[in-house]
Amino acid sequence: MKTDRILIQGLKLAVRIGITETERANAQRLKLDLEIEPHVAFADLQEDISRTVDYFAVCQTLEEFAAGREWNLIETLCRECAQLVLREFAAESVSVTVRKFILSQTECVAARLFCRRGD
Repeated sequence: MKTDRILIQGLKLAVRIGITETERANAQRLKLDLEIEPHVAFADLQEDISRTVDYFAVCQTLEEFAAGREWNLIETLCRECAQLVLREFAAESVSVTVRKFILSQTECVAARLFCRRGD
């Protein structure tokens, strides 16, 4: 079992998200955490970025994707971000956590999803 993982923690996104039009009227700050299992083990990368998951490209892609439309649910955003990473990058699996800072009595609310290529 491979244990090599690429972690992206606290990716800040500006997203129009929420159930009501009022909530979606202005972009809200969300944070994403990702844990990506790459196709190629770290020991086999040979110092070649094309053989791994480019975390800079992942961040740019997710920022553009999340800002490109309005969302109702963080669960939907979470699932679609995970699917995008698996579709666009050399990843075997991905775990995505989306944090939303909306309820004053909580630090955040979150949705988390793990999926593998082919799920």
